[in-house]
Amino acid sequence: MEDKIKGFRKFRIGNRDFEVNKHTYVMGILNVTPDSFSDGGKFNEIDKALKHVEEMISEGADIIDIGGESTRPGHIQLSDEEEIERAVPVVEAVKSRFDIPVSLDTYKSKVAFAGIKAGADLINDIWGLKYDKDMAKVIAESGLPCCLMHNRKEPDYNDYMQDVAADLAETIHIANKAGIADEKIILDPGVGFGKTYENNLEIIHCLEELKVFDYPILLGTSRKSVIGLTLNLPADQRVEGTLVTTVFAVIKGCTFVRVHDIKENVRAIRMAEAILHSGI
Repeated sequence: MEDKIKGFRKFRIGNRDFEVNKHTYVMGILNVTPDSFSDGGKFNEIDKALKHVEEMISEGADIIDIGGESTRPGHIQLSDEEEIERAVPVVEAVKSRFDIPVSLDTYKSKVAFAGIKAGADLINDIWGLKYDKDMAKVIAESGLPCCLMHNRKEPDYNDYMQDVAADLAETIHIANKAGIADEKIILDPGVGFGKTYENNLEIIHCLEELKVFDYPILLGTSRKSVIGLTLNLPADQRVEGTLVTTVFAVIKGCTFVRVHDIKENVRAIRMAEAILHSGI
């Protein structure tokens, strides 16, 4: 459901409306995997996962994003059945215990279908509907919103930002052709996916160029290698670098940031928005 109110557009996920162009919301990361680059093995038991969700909500998370397969460089791809076995029980458990929108991070249509049946409110596809030919149909038939990320197998570009825009236009075409409505789409520039170090820095710097599509933008940079390479720090010491990118997300008009460290990012957003809106 899309609505215009006080000059802002509402984007509905689950039972909650998010106001586009007014505020930057926090999507909290819950990896129920043994091998994610930053927090692998920490939350792959349901009790631990639920405790972490409770902590993220108390710290100000607006959405919980559940992932059953690591997508770090060099990750081992799971079968549909393995990923469903990992992620779907956690989706069910979170939905039964907490009143918060839940996103399922998957690029596989069978996993998405199982997650939707379990109560997922949004599908977060790192391949922008281009990996699994049935994904767009599954999302369209569910009526759920989706987050569609820019990705490439290799970082081979002629005109980088124009090529990214063209790739995202293809993703949007696939979505619309399958019947996914415009008011159900969020775009993710895909920091860390199919991009060089320099590409990652540039797309953060040029986020406002993606506003031409007129969809909400989600920025996901939390603890990623672009921060590690810049600051020469391991994944567990990249909070400050992540906060800088979150402030950029606020300034550039992103509607969502996807992060591990909720409390710190919520505070950074609040401060950045206070400054940004002080003259209004």
